[in-house]
Amino acid sequence: MALATQKKKVLILGGGFGGVKVALNLCSSSAYDVTLLSDKPDFKYYPALYRAATGADHRGSIIPLADIFEDKPVTIMHEKAEKLDRATNTVVTASKKKIPYDILVVALGSVTNYFGIQGLKEFSYGIKSIEEAEELKQHLHKQMLDEKKLDLNYVVIGGGPTGIELAGALPHYLRWIMKHHGIKDRKINVELIEASPRLVSRMPRDVSAAVARNLRREGVKVHTNQRVQAETADELIVNGRSIKSHTVIWTAGMSSNEFLANNAFTLEHGKVPVDEFLRAKNEPTENIYVIGDNALTEYTGMAQTALYDAVFLAENLKRLAHGGVPKVYRAKRPIYVLPAGEHWSAVLWSGVRIYGLVGWALREAADWIGYHDVEPWWKASEIFLEEAQGEETCPVCNASSSQPVETQKAGDK
Repeated sequence: MALATQKKKVLILGGGFGGVKVALNLCSSSAYDVTLLSDKPDFKYYPALYRAATGADHRGSIIPLADIFEDKPVTIMHEKAEKLDRATNTVVTASKKKIPYDILVVALGSVTNYFGIQGLKEFSYGIKSIEEAEELKQHLHKQMLDEKKLDLNYVVIGGGPTGIELAGALPHYLRWIMKHHGIKDRKINVELIEASPRLVSRMPRDVSAAVARNLRREGVKVHTNQRVQAETADELIVNGRSIKSHTVIWTAGMSSNEFLANNAFTLEHGKVPVDEFLRAKNEPTENIYVIGDNALTEYTGMAQTALYDAVFLAENLKRLAHGGVPKVYRAKRPIYVLPAGEHWSAVLWSGVRIYGLVGWALREAADWIGYHDVEPWWKASEIFLEEAQGEETCPVCNASSSQPVETQKAGDK
């Protein structure tokens, strides 16, 4: 009688788009035992975090990993990966637990980088996590509760998608808060600071210009070629000038997870060079794969890229398990969908430009698809509808209105 072939152990580092999608697509294979190692219990849907900071239900931003992998043969471990032992094919966690692997998939995503700018870490807000988004939202309300007035300036640093989305959403949300706090006839001053010559520099110039124009129509002051030099408790220093503010939101700097540098991966521009199969280059073995934000590929840094990488890798591993020939990786151009104000998005789809309300509708569709990438359609629909509901903890706003439902199903609906 033939002996059963022992399953290979696949260890996935990271519970983001890439890591979750690899696990979902690979767990049905009889050739692999799949373990997902994440230091967080939830999957973060990053495109919705700015909405959580501006009135939307937080359930659109985080989904428990236990829900995603319910009834699926995936082992979930809530640990922080700390050390890679290539000689023994093990990953050591912060609690010194050793996890063996036959195949390692690195999908750890990115972390906030303040570039050593004085005061930013101490005084600025962020929206990288639901905790940060909630902290910012509470700050916006607390100012009006305590002082009965607006901040002099609301400053968003970073002209990439996150900064643009947040800057475009803030004016409407602040007006909503003002209304329910009984503050009238006060000018809202939202500024967007970008160090590059234009916003979203990876997009064509005409798209960048259209985004900037709509932000200005929303009342956002857009500043390019401006470098942040320092922040104190009361001001931000930009190109030698002082901007008085107690509300500075940092969205500009991201870098790869420190695990890569700490474990002697070859890095270029902070990312791992990979071969035509997404294997890490310059490794003594061929069983370490790197995908998503951590891989040096053409469209790295996009959620769509992480998902594409994950599906590609999972299918290749299935082919290898059955004696097939793996396919060669070809980068796929993502569809850029960028909200930049109330009921307005810019869409770049294979060279086609779409702006305004139609672009906004496409963003809504893209969000449902994004949820469906990690959940069945009925759960994706529930999350999508939940996110459309407002969520406020402010006692004044809760007393004066049911919820800011009209604020953010991605900006202001």
